[in-house]
Amino acid sequence: MKITRHTELEVFQRAFEAAMQVFEKSKFFPKSEMYSLTDQVRRASRSVAANITEAWRKRRYEAAFISKLSDAETEAAECQTWLLFAQRCGYLAEPERAALNDDYEQIIRMLVSMMANAEKWTL
Repeated sequence: MKITRHTELEVFQRAFEAAMQVFEKSKFFPKSEMYSLTDQVRRASRSVAANITEAWRKRRYEAAFISKLSDAETEAAECQTWLLFAQRCGYLAEPERAALNDDYEQIIRMLVSMMANAEKWTL
């Protein structure tokens, strides 16, 4: 099957779903975290999918494609850090954090693979 839209990419679908899970879990963070931890983890999680979208649109240029995928990878790792803070602060149970962390590990692996094989994805 030829992929014609970024929404068809498994990595995008996983990133989008992970961001939605982060959103749902972060609804229960304390109000005092609204403009700090809650905002940061939501932004980072959403940025993964957004950067994949940008990478897809920049695939005419291999370097730009790789750069945006690298940004997505960085945001995924940042999200893992914010989730660790949430867990250590008592806002997120360890099993929930571990499951989301595993999701982001899979997303990171997929992004790294795409970057290593950029010629297969670029126009």
